[in-house]
Amino acid sequence: MEGLLTRCRALPTLATCSHQLSGFVPHRFHYCVPGGGRRLLLSRVFQPQNLREDQVLSLEGRSGDLTCKSQRLMLQVGLIYPASPGCYHLLPYTVRAMEKLVRVIDQEMQVIGGQKVNMPSLSPAELWQATNRWDLMGKELLRLRDRHGKEYCLGPTHEEAITALIASQKKLSYKQLPFLLYQVTRKFRDEPRPRFGLLRCREFYMKDMYTFDSSPEAAQQTYSLVCDAYCSLFNRLGLRFVKVQANVGSIGGTMSHEFQLPMDIGEDWLAICPSCSFSANMETLDVSQMNCPACQGPLTKTKGIEVGHTFYLGTKYSSIFNAQFTNVYGKPSLAEMGCYGLGVTRILAAAIEVLSTEDCVRWPSLLAPYQACLIPPKKGSKEEAASELAGQLYDHITEAVPQLHGEVLLDDRTHLTIGNRLKDASKFGYPFVIIAGKRALEDPAHFEVWCQNTGEVVFLTKDGVMDLLTQVQTI
Repeated sequence: MEGLLTRCRALPTLATCSHQLSGFVPHRFHYCVPGGGRRLLLSRVFQPQNLREDQVLSLEGRSGDLTCKSQRLMLQVGLIYPASPGCYHLLPYTVRAMEKLVRVIDQEMQVIGGQKVNMPSLSPAELWQATNRWDLMGKELLRLRDRHGKEYCLGPTHEEAITALIASQKKLSYKQLPFLLYQVTRKFRDEPRPRFGLLRCREFYMKDMYTFDSSPEAAQQTYSLVCDAYCSLFNRLGLRFVKVQANVGSIGGTMSHEFQLPMDIGEDWLAICPSCSFSANMETLDVSQMNCPACQGPLTKTKGIEVGHTFYLGTKYSSIFNAQFTNVYGKPSLAEMGCYGLGVTRILAAAIEVLSTEDCVRWPSLLAPYQACLIPPKKGSKEEAASELAGQLYDHITEAVPQLHGEVLLDDRTHLTIGNRLKDASKFGYPFVIIAGKRALEDPAHFEVWCQNTGEVVFLTKDGVMDLLTQVQTI
């Protein structure tokens, strides 16, 4: 028991959504217990479940499009549903997980002084024409005209918009800098061939931060600060990542790094030196280069999925839009900029790709949509007498463990066997599954507890279950 508690304490902590985001649950999602509280019932969750393989293939149109584990699993268990090529409905479990991820991102960004904003998705063409990216982005930029003939794009990124905003503030002082402004919003990119589900789609969520500093030295410090925050984020999620040198691409600037999750399904080739800290996207190296430029040791190659990208922009954008501040000498100076992206929906899918088995979703503990699922006996079974004990345990958990409020589901589909519901629970990836089976009829009652992130199964009394769950930390 003590060993199990120790291993559970070692799991990444759970994120909790704000009251505004997830504390409110529609009344009909609950079952009111006479003289007690409300129970979150699995039968009330809007969730296409138990899709057969052939049904999943037909959802995406062509069997060849279903080419990665995360895409297949997210469709099978009802985390996403295709709306059009490269666009998906995000269903309740996924929205809960994404809100938790955004909460963790908010914490990391605000620790380093980030301030959250929200910019329009519609971006006027003249902003992009000023930087020449209206033409440079080519067909990937989704463009449209309003009824007056004015041209816009649906922003894949917001360097132009944020720099124009800062430039509109005519009395900025060096004393006010740095600014670290970020948002988490929908982004759009007209991918020629969307694939891999949420890993490469046309509409997606991204965290994009834009920083404004008073000098190149200060901007470099900010750059390091944000990179360290990204490292902290992925460590908290328990995801193995590598930070690699990268090309600046269409965004521009003088320095860039990618945060990659090594995996075979990745589309980037990475060069990593096992002898020193050097790592780079192979796009940055000469095709004939076989040795590390830092230590001359041999390079190893691996594939990865890009989940974060950072750029040191210098004055590339501030010079175009005249984003200035008054320096210490009372003279106007151009702001030194950086931009920093995190693929929010891509991180969710990549985490599932890395952590899941072929048949069952597994989440970072921080992001699991629900922390626990309680399974009472089947109606009409020999164990049905334990149903009341299961309900009492559910109520006790939600009342006595405040950090798990709204985090425990009751699988009330008692027309199904415990085995069938356990199979579903394993697919959904709840970190803890608690079963009121035949041993719940013992004196004292023992509940079967599946710790799905560690693969352990234990039988615990009510007090033992409470001891286990009170160790779960939330934010």
